[in-house]
Amino acid sequence: MRYTLRQLEIFVAIARTGNVSRAAEEVSLSQSAASTALAELERQFDCQLFDRNGKLLKLNALGKSLLPVASSLLTQATEIEHLLEGKSSLGDLSVGATLTIGNYLAIMIISEFMQNHLDCHIALQVKNTQSILQQIAGYELDLGLIEGSCHHPELQAETWIEDELVVFCSPTHPLANQEAVSIDALLSATWILREQGSGTRETFDQALRHHLPELKVRLELEHTEAIKRAVESGLGVGCVSRLAVRDAFRRGSLVEVKTPMLDLRRQFMFVWHKNRYQTPAMIAFLEYCRSLTANIQRSDEIHLTTTT
Repeated sequence: MRYTLRQLEIFVAIARTGNVSRAAEEVSLSQSAASTALAELERQFDCQLFDRNGKLLKLNALGKSLLPVASSLLTQATEIEHLLEGKSSLGDLSVGATLTIGNYLAIMIISEFMQNHLDCHIALQVKNTQSILQQIAGYELDLGLIEGSCHHPELQAETWIEDELVVFCSPTHPLANQEAVSIDALLSATWILREQGSGTRETFDQALRHHLPELKVRLELEHTEAIKRAVESGLGVGCVSRLAVRDAFRRGSLVEVKTPMLDLRRQFMFVWHKNRYQTPAMIAFLEYCRSLTANIQRSDEIHLTTTT
């Protein structure tokens, strides 16, 4: 073979970061050594894998074709190394979860999964839907658990379980304890909502798509807990996953605003790159998640033993 795994490792790191110096840090090399390794790989095959713009490197068509194959080969090489060393562990897994799933499900699911697989290491990142999809497309994450839609042509999405948003307010709000509210009442209310780019905001905007210009949005926040605190303090009305407010509803610190005219349902989904090699850890984790929800209709019905 005219290439080495080390050359491919450096290529993948540069492809992910778009910068030789950052890639060199990632693979524990000097900048000059990383740059030389990439240049040697391109020289050996008389090809170019990146378009150069100063220090910024952007994958060209050939580089984009090589990236998934190289990433998969490196993952399989790690598996071979573990087998030769006598290790039978599942290996490492990098998971990205959107904020609702990450804060209210993923941490507990990962905790339970790792109790059954003590030698498996999982790295979790919690961000909004668009950020997670971008990282999966760039091979920075193995798997995504998202609450928004996925239209990326290179990504594979699988529905997991239904989730439902719910409109809520403080117990002292004028909309509290009404049998059902009208659209006019919702348009008169002041809203505390998630930011644009989040799956929660996407579902909310779709449900009220004919009335968006009339909505009075007072605050846009990136964190569900911040929205709940703002609504509890009387700043306005919120709309997040029912999963996120089920404990607050039980305590009575927040109350549901009945909105039967709105379709606030959505799907939690698994997402991965179509060309990504599925490691034993990825396969086992997906199977575990599916088993948890096999007989459950909606996300707020999930009960985990580690939940307090």
